[in-house]
Amino acid sequence: MEQIGSNGQNETLETQELKDHAGQQVKIHGMIHKIRDMSGFAFVILRTKRDLVQGVFTKDSSTPDFASLQEGQSVVMQGEVVLNEKVMNGAEIQIQHLEILSRPADALPIVINRKQLDVPLDTNLSYRPISLRNEKERAIFKIQEGIARGFRDYLISQSFTEIRTPKIVFAGAEGGANIFKLDYFGKQVYLAQSPQFYKQTLVGVYERVFEIAPVYRAEKHDTARHLNEYISMDFEMGFIKDHTDIMAMEVGALKHVFSLLNKEYSKELALFNVKTPVFDTIPAIKFMEAKQILEQQYKRKVTDYYDFEPEEEQLICDYAKKKLGCDFIFITHYPSAKRPFYAMDDDNDPGTTKSFDLLYNGLEITTGGQRIHDYKQQVQKMLDRGMNPEDFESYLMIHRYGMPPHGGLGAGLERLTMKLLGFNNVRHAAMFPRDINRVTP
Repeated sequence: MEQIGSNGQNETLETQELKDHAGQQVKIHGMIHKIRDMSGFAFVILRTKRDLVQGVFTKDSSTPDFASLQEGQSVVMQGEVVLNEKVMNGAEIQIQHLEILSRPADALPIVINRKQLDVPLDTNLSYRPISLRNEKERAIFKIQEGIARGFRDYLISQSFTEIRTPKIVFAGAEGGANIFKLDYFGKQVYLAQSPQFYKQTLVGVYERVFEIAPVYRAEKHDTARHLNEYISMDFEMGFIKDHTDIMAMEVGALKHVFSLLNKEYSKELALFNVKTPVFDTIPAIKFMEAKQILEQQYKRKVTDYYDFEPEEEQLICDYAKKKLGCDFIFITHYPSAKRPFYAMDDDNDPGTTKSFDLLYNGLEITTGGQRIHDYKQQVQKMLDRGMNPEDFESYLMIHRYGMPPHGGLGAGLERLTMKLLGFNNVRHAAMFPRDINRVTP
């Protein structure tokens, strides 16, 4: 009789414990990932929730019918554990019994049991429910789990409260045309571009808040760096001195993320031959200084003095790596005309804001800064931009009734994953990407 555990399932051995049970009889469940038929025996590779386990099947009268096995079956493998340092987990199972729980109706449309999923990206995404069963493909999202988990754990350790904010909103936090419109019972509403208004609101409640959740941008860019739905890792904190407090908090969070990945996700990182960045601090330069570096050191004629072009981000990161010894660089003091209406201007540097982007290996992964907390100042900035403050009455309520100096950031989970793992397209780092062409699977 099998014991029922607290998870409500019949308990079978976890693969990381396999070496500890050498010489013992064990049961492990999973799906048959690969069968290698040899003379007189076969290797049956089982795909468990996180690992691959090798079973050795001897073809004789004491074992089940080998001919009945096929890739894609879900099974319970039973047998004796034998140490073998040449295989994954340092041990394998001498199979004595295989219980078949289910069988596939058809052969797989793509080959998933090679180390590298050798198909074009579009094919990968079209067969995503199947392609994710490839060892490296699924490892991407275990690593992504570690990034989000590290972000969450660090902020909780710094007395942040995790929040859940609406994704159907009355107005766009970022403004502009890149916002999805919805018919909401005859009323026009929008999909949230950011949790900005709500996380600011909740600074007045909890002082420090964060959220990891999807956001939506109706950008018609069909590029390797854009998604129309992505996961944003946001935080907002009160009683700050200025935007540098936000930057320091992000440095701490990133260091914790990479430490956690090295400690608990080393198997997945090894599949990509990845070493996480090492740093104590992250250098910071002002926006106009960066533009001057592009002109003077890279002989690049600058035509846009409000933002960076993708090639410029790459060059600035090249500069950070070679001259400053860091894969990351903060760019601060973006022009006020480029930043949202809630960004605080820097009185000591006219025309700029107390804001920043964080670039990593040639790509912006974070945008943040200090927000306006004074009611009159916020209303005036809205009026200066031709906005109607009455349209933002519920947002301005927090300013009207008092807010501490505060600020925060939003970091793109997929972009960070993309750059960490060395992908050339952000869709590789989205489990089920949504872009201008794709809404399935």
